[in-house]
Parts: sequence; C-alpha cells; structure tokens
Amino acid sequence: MQKTNDSKKTQTGDTCCPIVELRQYTLHPGMRDVLIDLFDRELVESQEALGMRVIGQFRDLGNSNRFVWLRGFDDMTTRAQGLQAFYGGPVWKAHRDTANATMVDSDNVLLLRPARPASGFALENSDRPPPGSNEIPKGLVVATIYYLTEPADAAFVDFFERAIKPELRDAGASVLAHFVTENSANNFPALPVREGENVFVWFSRFRGQAEYEHHVAALARSPRWRGEISEVLRRRVKKSHEVLKLSATARSQLR
Repeated sequence: MQKTNDSKKTQTGDTCCPIVELRQYTLHPGMRDVLIDLFDRELVESQEALGMRVIGQFRDLGNSNRFVWLRGFDDMTTRAQGLQAFYGGPVWKAHRDTANATMVDSDNVLLLRPARPASGFALENSDRPPPGSNEIPKGLVVATIYYLTEPADAAFVDFFERAIKPELRDAGASVLAHFVTENSANNFPALPVREGENVFVWFSRFRGQAEYEHHVAALARSPRWRGEISEVLRRRVKKSHEVLKLSATARSQLR
C-alpha cells in the first residue's frame, strides 16, 4: 500500500490534526520499555501509511507503569477507516499479542479537537528521528487536563487565551496546543473512549524538571493566577485537574 503524505494531509492551516486521541495505557510492571521498543520499531510508520498521524509517544514520569501517546486524524470518518485498516491489517496482527501482553488497561482515552482551528500541534518543522534511534530527548512535555462542569464554550476558550495562556508563558512555559472534548460518538467501538467527559486540555514544553518546578512556583506567586484565574477555574472545574509529566521516547515527533 502506498504511503500517504500524512504530514500535509492531517494539517489544518499550520497545525496538526482536527481529531486527536490522548491515550493512557496502564502496563504490567517492568513492561513499559518492551512496549516502547515495539511501538517505535513497528507501529509508527505502519499507522501513518494508512493516513493517521502518530503525534507523540511518552513515558509518564509520574507512573512507571503508564505509557501515553497521541494519535491524530483528519476527521471522524477517516478515523474509523484508518483504525479499521490498521487493526484489521497484517502489522497489528503480527505484533498484537506482544503488545497486548504488556497492558493491564488501554481504555483510558480522551477524544479531542483543537479549541480553535489553529490551536493544535505545530509539527511541520519537527522531524521524527529515524528507525533505530535510541537517544531519549531531554525536554519535558506536560499535559494539563481540566474536567469541566459543562462543555468548554467560546467564553472559556477566550478566557484561556486571554488570561491563562499569558500567565503560563510569563511563568516560563512554552504552550504548544490546547483542546476541548470532541463529542462525536465513537465510530470504532473496538477501541473504547471515555464518553461523557467535558475536558479542556493544554500541552506545554519545558527544558527539564527543574524548569517545570520553577514554573509551578512562579504560578503560585502570581496574583492573577491566585485571584481571577483560580476563581474562574473553581466555578468551571468539577474535580481536581490532572497533570501528566511526559518524557518523549526516542522516536516521538512531539518532544
């Protein structure tokens, strides 16, 4: 099968992927590197050849038994087509037993869309390291997930872009992208997603753990963060937010 030019196909303007899956897998102890080795070797190009985009794959630094990855699609129709082709195809059939043997659970999946047409990941200038690469990037990618009492409307997105995002940047974060829940029904039920969630998710980048800790401390000192921003979040967030501190694998494009 001829490989598609997915780096252009799954772009909206200058950003990637109108539909994104945020996938968190719980693994058996000691099996994360087994899955990562298999994933980086066999499961990147084989998915992208079918029109999907493997945006990034990561070790969760807060949980040694969790593997996190991001997969992008042009729309829900091509999502169903791509997943059917991949999971019904020869590459997955050859490696599924090995992959599944590493996993306790693979159902923790949020289906997302960029909050604005241009708020997705900008990957056009980021080259994926070639097969066989083994150098682990030094940077840190952080995903922050807010679970909201109701869907994120235009007013909440405006508030993020007007108030929250500048504070994050002033505190040292490089804000990469921000997303809201994609409420379309899951059209590939063989892979469950967490339906009924209203989330707002943003991703940021840091040079390392020390820079991230400095960022957290700077936010804690910020009068605007402790005042206006915290007050809005208290009204809109229904439970504690989730923070994933992520270390990219050797072949992750997002890093």
